[in-house]
Amino acid sequence: MKNSKEKVHMKTLTITGLALCFSLSLSAQEQINTAAVQKIRQEGLENSKVMDIAFQITDVAGPRLSNSPGLKRAQDWAVRQFTSWGLKNVHLEAWGQFGKGWQIDKYYAATTLPYYHAMIGAPKAWTPGTKGAIKSEVILIKADTITDLLPYKGKLAGKIVVFDQITIQPLQNSYKPDAVRYTDAELAKMAEATAQPQGQRPRAGAANNMMAQMMKMREVRAAMAGFMQEEQVGLILSYGRGNHGTFFTSNGASYALDAKPVAPELEISAEDYLHILRLLRAGEKVEVEADIRTSFYDQDPQGYNVIAEIPGTDRKLKDEVVMIGGHYDSWHSATGATDNAAGAAVMMETMRILKAINFKPKRTIRVALWSSEEQGLHGSRGYVAKHFGDPKTMVLTKDHKKISAYYNLDNGTGAIRGIYLQGNTAAGPIFQDWLNPFQDLGAKTVTAANTGGTDHQAFDAVGIPGFQFIQDPMDYNTRTHHTNQDTFDRLAEEDLKRAATIVASFVYHTSEREAQIPRKELPKAPEAPKQ
Repeated sequence: MKNSKEKVHMKTLTITGLALCFSLSLSAQEQINTAAVQKIRQEGLENSKVMDIAFQITDVAGPRLSNSPGLKRAQDWAVRQFTSWGLKNVHLEAWGQFGKGWQIDKYYAATTLPYYHAMIGAPKAWTPGTKGAIKSEVILIKADTITDLLPYKGKLAGKIVVFDQITIQPLQNSYKPDAVRYTDAELAKMAEATAQPQGQRPRAGAANNMMAQMMKMREVRAAMAGFMQEEQVGLILSYGRGNHGTFFTSNGASYALDAKPVAPELEISAEDYLHILRLLRAGEKVEVEADIRTSFYDQDPQGYNVIAEIPGTDRKLKDEVVMIGGHYDSWHSATGATDNAAGAAVMMETMRILKAINFKPKRTIRVALWSSEEQGLHGSRGYVAKHFGDPKTMVLTKDHKKISAYYNLDNGTGAIRGIYLQGNTAAGPIFQDWLNPFQDLGAKTVTAANTGGTDHQAFDAVGIPGFQFIQDPMDYNTRTHHTNQDTFDRLAEEDLKRAATIVASFVYHTSEREAQIPRKELPKAPEAPKQ
């Protein structure tokens, strides 16, 4: 419940925004429905449910690793929630085969010599458990190649091991704040960016050299993992990048149905790893005990997206679509709050706002909560290939021309400060006019620059206008993104309220606009095959 001061603050924002919206709409080239914007602002800023939604996705559903029980819980809840709001065509839609699901059932690990100390960590995704409690002296392995491992052959069965690598350095203090917002100067620089040439790639020689190095590293890692498995190592302790007890997590094995077995692997905080490493390098004895249990799920290897709609009502335009979305899956060491329950909650809240104001759109509004973004945008790419076109062949479907735009949110909990055009400069003036009513919320920047790493790229790859909003960085890259600290507590409530309000206005105007959002020229050549 808001206190009286919060209510006054929110009402002031709404009234100020309405006045600004009205004054700017007089000179705007793009028509803005000021009455609709006011309704959206009032519902989004004063009656928000975005934190309630985020609570269900994070604290209630839990970690949402692809094809895990946690993701299934969250998907089933979203289907029920969309249905209760009165959305139509609500369903789980398969996008293709993903592979095995996985979850942690139990984790405990501690040093017992030279003294007891519980360790911060998590099993790496898709790795097995320890088959019960184990206790072992820790073996220090010095090896950079598979040949370096030969002296250890026959000596590692049931042992707990760590690797001594020269790349692991002592931690350094940082005197920069964890959480930051974009400055006016930084936003101004973004606004000055020019569109990047479509299809621009690194020089062939440089790209080939980089790829060769990566392939060699993968081969070495795979060979070393195979050696550990053959030796029946009890547990591998690996270095978790990060500091102050925060570690950035990852997978330790493939999720493919036919993936080769690997040894159990526990990712621990840098402080705990370095503590053990210092002791072992000094010749001290270290003993660790652990009990790790994990489960695999292969009964249904299909991946699913959550889809829901507000149907269009205009006789000529109702078959056209405006899409919004964000990925719903997360990593496993926390509850994926900023990556990306924040974006998913904002997009769900956007649909709730539009239903709450009784909006009857001309075009159909469709929301998608994608799965398996973290493993390669699989959910959105599978959906786009099925409905709109295949970037590998550039063979497009009849529905390709019926989608006006796709809007994505997946850069943490930070406030929306504007939008990336993804090189679609023709959309710039439109979006600038649509942002004008929200300058009091700090959203004003339109940049021609591209941004990557998330689901709008699946749409952009086949020439559909796909956009990601500019968001304040906050502590996304320093503290929450893929870490054990990515919990509900890291969410910025006011930022999420404002984000849902801005997205709802963008969706409203895109659906009501006489013409679709302008498109860039279609890619001239099929997407290069990934190595």
